[in-house]
Amino acid sequence: MPNPINEQSDRHKLIRELLQRGPILTQQSLVAELDVRGLTATQSSISRDLREIGAIKTAHGYELPQSSQSSGKEVEAVAGFLRAVTPAGPHLLVIHTAIGAAQRVALALDRSNWPEMIGNIGGDDTVFVATDSASEQNILTSKIERAVARASTR
Repeated sequence: MPNPINEQSDRHKLIRELLQRGPILTQQSLVAELDVRGLTATQSSISRDLREIGAIKTAHGYELPQSSQSSGKEVEAVAGFLRAVTPAGPHLLVIHTAIGAAQRVALALDRSNWPEMIGNIGGDDTVFVATDSASEQNILTSKIERAVARASTR
């Protein structure tokens, strides 16, 4: 029996990958793209997924937001220390890092100047990041994940 949480996580990951290649014109197009790749989804679940990952609708279709402030190079530099990024309610991200790396990651996040982040606190292996809204939390998560993905391709 399929696990709905794993299916949603797989859908989110695949949707991000598809959107990183370029905009997708409609939600129905995204349903079809996922179906080709073996993931069944409805338009309403795609709508929810897009909102949860922080995608935005532009004149070109659905896209992941781009930072006008920073390319995320600061976060790319510490990507190897990141272990997990987990939402905790609508205004908090919990970022688990390698032991002793949380303050370095928190500083990189500060230097990124990403406007979605109000502030953060770095401990030993955990960073708490505050955002203003669930939408900004999703956008920030996407930015962190993209920075990590770029760092892994170097």
